[in-house]
Amino acid sequence: MTTMNRTLATEFIFLGFSNNLRVNICLFLLFLGIYLVTVNGNVLIMILILRTHNLHTPMYFFLCVLSFLDLCVSTSVVPRLLADLLSTHRLISHGACVIQFYTIILMAGTEFLLLALMAYDRYIAICRPLHYPVLMRWSMCYRLTALLWIISFMVFVLPSLLKPVDLCYPNHINHFMCEALAIVQLACDDIYVTKIVMLLTSLIAILFPFMFIIVSYACIISSVLRIHSTKRSKAFSTCTSHITVVILFYGTAMFVYFSPLSQSLANQGKYFALFYNVICPSLNPLIYSLNNKDVKEVIQKMFHKY
Repeated sequence: MTTMNRTLATEFIFLGFSNNLRVNICLFLLFLGIYLVTVNGNVLIMILILRTHNLHTPMYFFLCVLSFLDLCVSTSVVPRLLADLLSTHRLISHGACVIQFYTIILMAGTEFLLLALMAYDRYIAICRPLHYPVLMRWSMCYRLTALLWIISFMVFVLPSLLKPVDLCYPNHINHFMCEALAIVQLACDDIYVTKIVMLLTSLIAILFPFMFIIVSYACIISSVLRIHSTKRSKAFSTCTSHITVVILFYGTAMFVYFSPLSQSLANQGKYFALFYNVICPSLNPLIYSLNNKDVKEVIQKMFHKY
């Protein structure tokens, strides 16, 4: 198949990080360790929340969903990365690349929105505690979670499905996965409209939820400062883990997609993508377990039991 005298690519070659075998072996061991921490940590968080009655609250329900999303994002990227690090032919078919691309944008888009929803949950719990049982009842939590998935599909997946981009040779992707900024460089035709759509999508996915989180925590801080000093530390302790995750996840993504040097960063995007696709999913369980009294108590009881 051809487009404007250019041949459509049916497979792609990842350039990865290095062609040096020793370097790739070291990276393989590093990423394997990170992936094992990601899988074990997120699975442990989900099991603890599902099996512990004291953790059956909206806050921990959303944390369970976050762990599931982190597990999906990491699993869609890291196993393929590990295989490529030990391979001399880093080929991926067009179909496999499409599946990976849509899986990543769906899960990552949902996670951006989920972090905003978690901020809303903390706002209601601290600023409007008397209304919390009504506003965050279980039926509402389920509906809000389902709405996140629907919005994520409609905003992040559907536009690219309705207007797919034809990719042509040369088929070298300067990345370790099928990431938007990397594969769009292989577009056959002019991608001005595609860039506009990507910018609008990034605004919806990253900037708008981030601004919502900032406003929510501004209200939370204002409310906490008015309560008795002995209760402030408890109120802040329920938010610090979430704030840490937001800074790590949103901070890296905004640097990549909203930097004035975004075009020049396209070739180095794989190094930033490592952070929010590989490292962040492994850090989230550690952040929430080490910084959360309830989770630490459940883990201690579990180890004492066995």
